[in-house]
Amino acid sequence: MADSLILGIESSCDETAAAVVAGGRRVLSNVIASQVDLHRKYGGVVPEIASRKHLEAVLPTVREALSTAGVTLADLDAVAVTYGPGLVGALLVGLSAGKAIAYAARKPLIGVNHLHGHIAANFLTDDPPAFPLVCLVVSGGHTDLIYMTGPQEMELLGRTRDDAAGEAFDKVARSVGLGYPGGPQVERLARLGDPEAVPLPVAHTEGPYDFSFSGLKTAVLQYAQKAGPLNDQQRADLAASFQRAVTRALAEKTLKAALEKGVRQVILAGGVAANGALRQAMADALAPHGIRLSYPAPALCTDNAAMIAAAGHQLYTAGIRHGLDLNAVPSLGLL
Repeated sequence: MADSLILGIESSCDETAAAVVAGGRRVLSNVIASQVDLHRKYGGVVPEIASRKHLEAVLPTVREALSTAGVTLADLDAVAVTYGPGLVGALLVGLSAGKAIAYAARKPLIGVNHLHGHIAANFLTDDPPAFPLVCLVVSGGHTDLIYMTGPQEMELLGRTRDDAAGEAFDKVARSVGLGYPGGPQVERLARLGDPEAVPLPVAHTEGPYDFSFSGLKTAVLQYAQKAGPLNDQQRADLAASFQRAVTRALAEKTLKAALEKGVRQVILAGGVAANGALRQAMADALAPHGIRLSYPAPALCTDNAAMIAAAGHQLYTAGIRHGLDLNAVPSLGLL
């Protein structure tokens, strides 16, 4: 089982992806059919359009992943597929394809939680993180702080009480006239700005490890409205100040959790983990305490199927299998 060969399929939002991963660590192929350009003109993902594009792309993507990896369906040990959370129509396309392939090839089917996939992306390396550890999952839909003693042994420490960090990035991007997707646009603009230029709040929550970004988002919107039409430097300063407030909040809570749990390892997961300012803020906070920081390569932070295959390997080696009656769960929680 340690040398398992897993086909992963991911279709939870606007990326149709398939990958083959060996032993839970070695990526043999990782193919992504992106819909970003298609949805950009709408300022966000249109679920019906996303589902239709998944239908067109899923089987060609799987074929390419198998071909690139140099394997056939007969070589596989299992098929891992995302079954939630995500857009229900999009999930059903990938899940149906995964079921059909597993049935036709007579291979085990493994349903993977999309968030578990993001976490497992950290293990696609020859030098994987060591347990116990604290994991910050930060994406467009989730901001969760988790204590882990093993691949499936997780304790939820805290989460956002309103907007997820990635969602706040997207909304702020729209407020200052940036395009979709918002996170990378804000990060690029922030490099040109002064992070101290605009005083913005960092919310204090009742739970010691919880987050809140709604007030910060509102403060950005109000500043933009009161300032009137923003010139280029004002937009850059606002983006930099916003990004600093978000990364500061994330780093402070993560450090607090790591110290109180006594761990020597912190990992980042999710699309926002690709943000360079967040990585630097985390490194600056953790390094003085001798706490190791790990995160996936940028291409493995955003939605992809290699992370689903990696999570599938962990479940496969734990003896977890799913039946062909597995259904999509759009609001599936990690814990």
